[in-house]
Amino acid sequence: VSPQCPLLRRRSVVLAVKDGQGSGCCEWLRCCGGGEPRPRTVWLGHPEKRDQRYPRNVINNQKYNFFTFLPGVLFNQFKYFFNLYFLLLACSQFVPEMRLGALYTYWVPLGFVLAVTVIREAVEETRCYVRDREVNCQAYSRLTARGQPPVFLFITQNQRVPADMIFLRTSEKNGSCFLRTDQLDGETDWKLRLPVACTQRLPTAADLLQIRSYVYAEEPNIDIHNFVGTFTREDSDPPISESLSIENTLWAGTVIASGTVVGVVLYTGRELRSVMNTSNPRSKIGLFDLEVNCLTKILFGALVVVSLVMVALQHFAGRWYLQIIRFLLLFSNIIPISLRVNLDMGKIVYSWVIRRDSKIPGTVVRSSTIPEQLGRISYLLTDKTGTLTQNEMVFKRLHLGTVAYSLDSMDEVQSHIFSVYTQVIGASTTKGPTLTTKVRRTMSSRVHEAVKAIALCHNVTPVYESNGVTDQAEAEKQYEDSCRVYQASSPDEVALVQWTESVGLTLVGRDQSSMQLRTPGDQILNFTILQIFPFTYESKRMGVIVRDESTGEITFYMKGADVVMAGIVQYNDWLEEECGNMAREGLRVLVVAKKSLAEEQYQDFEARYVQAKLSVHDRSLKVATVIESLEMEMELLCLTGVEDQLQADVRPTLETLRNAGIKVWMLTGDKLETATCTAKNAHLVTRNQDIHVFRLVTNRSEAHLELNAFRRKHDCALVISGDSLEVGAGTPPTGSCSCPPTDLGCDIIFSDGGNDVSMIQESDCGVGVEGKEGKQASLAADFSITQFKHLGRLLMVHGRNSYKRSAALSQFAVFSSVFYFASVPLYQGFLIIGYSTIYTMFPVFSLVLDKDVKSEVAMLYPELYKDLLKGRPLSYKTFLIWVLISIYQGSTIMYGALLLFESEFVHIVAISFTSLILTELLMVALTIQTWHWLMTVAELLSLACYIASLVFLHEFIDVYFIATLSFLWKVSVITLVSCLPLYVLKYLRRRFSPPSYSKLTS
Repeated sequence: VSPQCPLLRRRSVVLAVKDGQGSGCCEWLRCCGGGEPRPRTVWLGHPEKRDQRYPRNVINNQKYNFFTFLPGVLFNQFKYFFNLYFLLLACSQFVPEMRLGALYTYWVPLGFVLAVTVIREAVEETRCYVRDREVNCQAYSRLTARGQPPVFLFITQNQRVPADMIFLRTSEKNGSCFLRTDQLDGETDWKLRLPVACTQRLPTAADLLQIRSYVYAEEPNIDIHNFVGTFTREDSDPPISESLSIENTLWAGTVIASGTVVGVVLYTGRELRSVMNTSNPRSKIGLFDLEVNCLTKILFGALVVVSLVMVALQHFAGRWYLQIIRFLLLFSNIIPISLRVNLDMGKIVYSWVIRRDSKIPGTVVRSSTIPEQLGRISYLLTDKTGTLTQNEMVFKRLHLGTVAYSLDSMDEVQSHIFSVYTQVIGASTTKGPTLTTKVRRTMSSRVHEAVKAIALCHNVTPVYESNGVTDQAEAEKQYEDSCRVYQASSPDEVALVQWTESVGLTLVGRDQSSMQLRTPGDQILNFTILQIFPFTYESKRMGVIVRDESTGEITFYMKGADVVMAGIVQYNDWLEEECGNMAREGLRVLVVAKKSLAEEQYQDFEARYVQAKLSVHDRSLKVATVIESLEMEMELLCLTGVEDQLQADVRPTLETLRNAGIKVWMLTGDKLETATCTAKNAHLVTRNQDIHVFRLVTNRSEAHLELNAFRRKHDCALVISGDSLEVGAGTPPTGSCSCPPTDLGCDIIFSDGGNDVSMIQESDCGVGVEGKEGKQASLAADFSITQFKHLGRLLMVHGRNSYKRSAALSQFAVFSSVFYFASVPLYQGFLIIGYSTIYTMFPVFSLVLDKDVKSEVAMLYPELYKDLLKGRPLSYKTFLIWVLISIYQGSTIMYGALLLFESEFVHIVAISFTSLILTELLMVALTIQTWHWLMTVAELLSLACYIASLVFLHEFIDVYFIATLSFLWKVSVITLVSCLPLYVLKYLRRRFSPPSYSKLTS
């Protein structure tokens, strides 16, 4: 059907609802309410039976909606004590007996914090809404008859599949199409999909509207690798029934890689496979924020104790309970709300600095609430395929049992293949073959059988693309090598087929029913594909039954993992040993076998196989049983070994992380031996480091004994299978691995695959890399990078700086003054607001620019990161030190002012408040490690603002008094006494017990 056909209507019918009346949306895409998932029948050509109701098919990745946004944001803020404390504090000022000053002194800072948070959340939600709307408003062509609701959808090349569908027709002349599934399962390789046979045979797509048929499908479930259904055409005589499997499906989120397809929608909305496999993102809070929240509770407990002591000194006279509350309010500035403002604004600055770093271009911060978490990473759980490796397989080894061929001896394999397909000069004149000739012919025959099996047993399709010189149709007709590319669902298979081409047996053509191989003599060998059994994660093998058109021989070829093939092939004494040897070299091993079938044997199998595929109940079991009847006593042909190439800079980056004290775990679905060798190649495990393989356990007691055996070893790496890890952790698998990230403390998940999104969302900090497995992991991650090596700088430089800077910000938090133990604030009105904003906020906030070492030094000495893992920048010890400093300085300022004041109360305020401002500015200066010009500006600007504002503060400060020499020397003495001893102590500490970073900067 051409685009001009009146049957085609192009609208946003699948992923968008334009208005409440369903304009542009068919009835069967409306919300169908709740209920348990159940099997369904989709009727085609039966308008009277179209009563199936579907969930509304829209994508929604937002955390809130219009009604829940504000309540949800406020709840997430006030569920933590730190923010709840300030809310209760501000609300208390509505009670006259508790009011200590103007309402704005409490509500303006709180309102500012909430405004920043609400605006940030609103921006993120808006961005998410825009992304969702862009997807939901995509337009698709539909095939429909006038007066009937739309039934069939057209999806063109490079267009995303909008819903879970059954594949009915394709424009490709080979009768199949390829899908890109990287956004669904994280695999970069294309998947072959086949249309329903009886609908593919229809002359045109418009004929789909004329047939009467129905699709029976299983209930919606999360399994993206399997499907059970049937397609029945009722208007034929007799009715035609075809079994439907995963090969006949088009799951939502995949992309059509070749041709144009027509499909019928099966599942929508929340019943989509992709939606059922996706968990809702959670709002993450960093470990640093939790620590600040805990310290806030400790400070509040101290306030309660001090308030009780104050009331006790007054012998609980009068309305003492109100006095306790007033003292709590008076001392409330010990937990300043400016800390919350500085921390939140600091996170924004850290995120901006990360995005602007030219040495890690393309880095995106999608969660601006946890940049400090990058400085606290203890465990790194990294995906292997596509993350540590390039997901590009290279053929390394062919093993025939008695002889093995590696890369440097592939010319011998090529020679054997050439000798099989070409005549040996002089063979007809030789009186009799020598022993050497017989041995060579025998070896050539064995090599030929192995190579032919590898060239036939796969799901690879050669596709011919026009190169601008050769016509595409002509290129395909002549099998032009320069125009041919291989498409397959696995890089292993592409590597194998490319290798057979390099040794002389080339796959030049394939469709649903046939394959063509070209020999070294340019002869074309034709094979009919009778049956193909795709690889599944349960079976761990794939097979194909072909008929050689030149001889009529029927052969069953199979390849798979050694754990399953060992019980299928005939007895041998080398399979297990050689598989282990190749795995220890880091190779991914496949076992290849064959079995010759007689015509009667195959016909009997085909009848049983077709019957099993039409079964609706227990189809998988019945089909597997029939196939297993052939999988007996197969002839072992060879072992193949391919290797996945490492990403650039993997080794130095992992070396940096290990030196930083970060424990790295590699997650992979490979054999334990292959995983171990890959870890060694990546320098995840040193060459001389012991490796403990955690034996397979079945209960927690066995796991405990095995863990104790591991603990007794020193400097030992651990290799553990997913099954054993699940037993030991007691947690079901998350994502694509069996590792529960949240049980490992402060951790980071690093991956590039869409199948790892759940792990990324559950981790303390998720980092995605935009690799060959798509952008889904990158979009779901808290931080997204473009190259593996950028992870080192992200943690060593930005993570370290963010955490240390926030720790410095949080330690300027405890200043308060009391006058004569009375519950009356010394500083009222604008003085309180001014102190926490224009007078001190800029210098304190300028600490977000501070750094103890240069970024080059932090990368060169990753050991500096270890100090952060212990939480030293903000610990109970440092907190206590700053509390003592605050008590000392507060006491010095208060009692110094009391001793030196002259006759009027306003002079105490002038002396103490000015000393307080100067002490704060000096303490910031003493804390700074590396001066930035903005820090100097902030210090001078704050001092200038205070001096200029004195003109307007005559209500609190005597302007004429501050111009006297008496005021100047008294303020100078108080400030000097409060700061000089601390500077001396700091100098002595750096002199006799310098921190590690100071040794690198001196």
